[in-house]
Formats: sequence, structure tokens, C-alpha cells
Amino acid sequence: MFSWPRVAQTDPPRSPRETLPTMYDLPSEDPNEPGLPDEFHALQPQLLSATLSLSGYRDDNFFTGMDLNLYYDIRHPLCHKRPDWFLSLGVPRLYDHHDMRLSYVMWQEGVSPTIVVELLSPGTEAEDLGQGSRQPNQAPGKWQVYQDILRVPYYFLFDRYDNQFRAFVLNQGIYEPQTIDNQKFWVPALNLGLGVWQGHYQGIHRSWLRWYDANEQWIPTPQEAFEQERQQAEQERQQAENKIQAIAQKLIQANLDIVQIAEITGLPVEDVQQLVD
Repeated sequence: MFSWPRVAQTDPPRSPRETLPTMYDLPSEDPNEPGLPDEFHALQPQLLSATLSLSGYRDDNFFTGMDLNLYYDIRHPLCHKRPDWFLSLGVPRLYDHHDMRLSYVMWQEGVSPTIVVELLSPGTEAEDLGQGSRQPNQAPGKWQVYQDILRVPYYFLFDRYDNQFRAFVLNQGIYEPQTIDNQKFWVPALNLGLGVWQGHYQGIHRSWLRWYDANEQWIPTPQEAFEQERQQAEQERQQAENKIQAIAQKLIQANLDIVQIAEITGLPVEDVQQLVD
């Protein structure tokens, strides 16, 4: 039977956040849960977090969860779902600004996710799509929890076997399927788009979900951004070197002394001599 340390009430009474179970009181893993993660389920959420660039939020004012227990019903405190990836806006990056989350507990956080992404697998596809009938006394499926309880505004599904990307937007309490143009979907609330990108990530070439900007440019990962900056710096260095060499060639044609040319251009005398030769 589930229990957690009871907190004695005071006058004035303590807030529900202090008296209800927290992530420290609830289990963070269930080894019997269906849909065991594979390598794709580990890498794809990492890419979503790595390419998420929110201009309207500080880095410490949103949270992305990957395969993390999401507790949603205080009446049944052990009931949870485990989204492959989700984004919550307006919550601190760290729990209470100091600890990494063991799970995401709705009655403690007070903020539902804005986006949930589920990666379809044979064992969980029916639940992810809200298919099949619900038996009496059976916990609601993911679709019902995201739509009816958490009211997550955007629900995305991706099937890595056929690279099918589906988007649903909450409208008057019901998920409505959206038209996907060119495997891309714009999310106005984030000023970002989510789409299917074909390329290499972590040494694997395939179709991946990743974010793109208002110019429909794929947002780079930190590693990709570093490499782009390195290549740009190298190009600028090479262009500057070519300009200096061009100036040196003109000075050589003007019959200036090698030492003078070196002083004017900043090139080593040996390099100027090679240009002369």
C-alpha cells in the first residue's frame, strides 16, 4: 500500500505542495512497464533537446523530460505516464532551483507540459494513438491523460519504421489531427517548427525529428554550431591570408625590398621570399 511521510498541519495550515507526495516519495522507475527503450528511443529525445532553441524563455525557465515518470493524479498518486519527450514552459530547469528531477509530479510542479512527443513502437502504439477500449477500473491511456487530464496543447507522434510524423493540437478539449506539409509542422507558441530531417546524428544516418526556425533552417546542435563556427573562422582566416598575399604580390611587382614587404604585410621574410621565388 502506497504511503508517504505525513506532514503535521500547522496554524496557519501548510500548503498542499508541502503535504502531498513529491518526486522524492514516488518511484522513478518501473521495470515491468511495457515499451522497453531501444537505442533510437535514447538518441531521438537527446536530439530534440539539443536543437530546442527558445528565444522567449531563459535556459532556467523551461524543462525537457526524456523517458521520465510523469505523475498526474493525486487521487491515485502512483498513476503515471512516461513520455518519450516533453517540454514544460515556465518551470525552473532544476526542481526547486537546486535538484535534478527524479520524475515530474504535476501537483508539485503546477504546470502541464506544452508539448509531448511519443515515439511509436509495436508494444505501445495502440495506447499512444488512443486506440482500443478501456476496461473498467483500468488506468487511462496516454492519449486520454494528455488530452483529458493534462490538456497538453501539442501532441506529436513519430514512427521510425515508416518515418510517419503526426501532429495533434488540442481544440476545445479534443485532439484534432493537423496537416503536415513536407514533413514539417510550425508551432506558433514556441516560434519554432518540428519536422523530419534526414541526416547524421551520433554517427547514424536516418530520419530524425528536430526543430527548425522561422527561416526553415534546421537548428544546429551545440556540436554542429561549434563546427560551423570553426569552419567560418577558418574561411575568414584563409580569406585574410589570401588578401595579404595579394598585397604582397603587388608590392613585389612594385620592386619593393623583401624586408619592407614583410614589415608592411606582417608576413615572415621567408614567406615573402617564397612569393618572390
